[in-house]
Amino acid sequence: MQCEYFGVCGSCRDYEERYEGQLNHKLSAVKEMFSALYTGAITVCPSPSERYRSRAEFKIYHDESGISYAMSRLDRQGALKIERCSIVSPAIASVMDKLLIEISDLEIAHKLFGVDFLASGEGEITLSMLYHKPLDEQWQSKARELEKRLGVYVIGRSRKQKLILSQDYVTETLQIQGREYRYIHIENSFTQPNPRVNEQMIEWSLSQLGNIGGDLLELYCGAGNFTIPFATAFDRVLATEISKSSIHAAKQNMALNGVENIEFVRLSAEEFTQALDSVREFRRLEGLRVSDYHLKTLFVDPPRAGLGEEPCAFAARFDHLLYISCNPETLLRDLQILSETHTIDAMAAFDQFPYTHHLEMGVKLTKKGCA
Repeated sequence: MQCEYFGVCGSCRDYEERYEGQLNHKLSAVKEMFSALYTGAITVCPSPSERYRSRAEFKIYHDESGISYAMSRLDRQGALKIERCSIVSPAIASVMDKLLIEISDLEIAHKLFGVDFLASGEGEITLSMLYHKPLDEQWQSKARELEKRLGVYVIGRSRKQKLILSQDYVTETLQIQGREYRYIHIENSFTQPNPRVNEQMIEWSLSQLGNIGGDLLELYCGAGNFTIPFATAFDRVLATEISKSSIHAAKQNMALNGVENIEFVRLSAEEFTQALDSVREFRRLEGLRVSDYHLKTLFVDPPRAGLGEEPCAFAARFDHLLYISCNPETLLRDLQILSETHTIDAMAAFDQFPYTHHLEMGVKLTKKGCA
């Protein structure tokens, strides 16, 4: 059990098995799921059993005793109070109890309905405080005092309001193949929630791509989590993402790590295909000649919906394909399409979310007939 709570929490499940037991249960399920396409060994990248989440969201519950943390029930029937949560990182755990005390002392609990935590391994924390009311100068003054007392960065959010008192990001450090990489993680944007598993994901991915060379195309690059380490294995990297804030963060992260051979462009996967095939011209590609790239390797880390038929047809053009998936069901659908043109060389399972049914997967494919 990962939390002390009054009932069943929606954040994690209460498995009878210990961590290893629940992981083996998930691995058995995916081995059976993919058995018709792949019978080789699956590399397993486990999580720490506790204190693994660097990102966490909690409801704030109000009653006659004051305020407490809460999570949604699995049956979605209301919320349940949480006394302790052992899945959050040491940095988040160190401030959770103190935060409730200080919020009450500073009298800024009125209409507060949620708190989102984002932490780095070095102990930086952003607190996003979510309100059902406009936030005024009095709130800002008290929230600044909260920052001083706890040594955190506070962001206030209400409808059509985002108040950044100091900064809205933390800087995370990852150790990848003996090298240190630093990333700016922005509040309320996507980041990998489990740093230790994230390191394993990147290292496994690099091991699959390390001897290919040439240029790499990455779709759905986010803030450059994979892109920046991948740049060490390729002559050039062309990376696309639709989110403006993610592209901005990716360029910051590239500079932070002293990497110069990446070009980040704000295009969807469909738009990039149109640009590559000269179907459309995009002002966002001004000064960049896509045709100059020797793109024989594709990396994709799509949303839960996966790729689908048309993106799979595009992916089938490439000699080498690395696919990271957060949804084994849509991955299976896509691999059934891609297996017509490619063979599966390797597969991995990444346990980003222990004590849940979620399991992320990695697959390396090579075009049939390609040495």
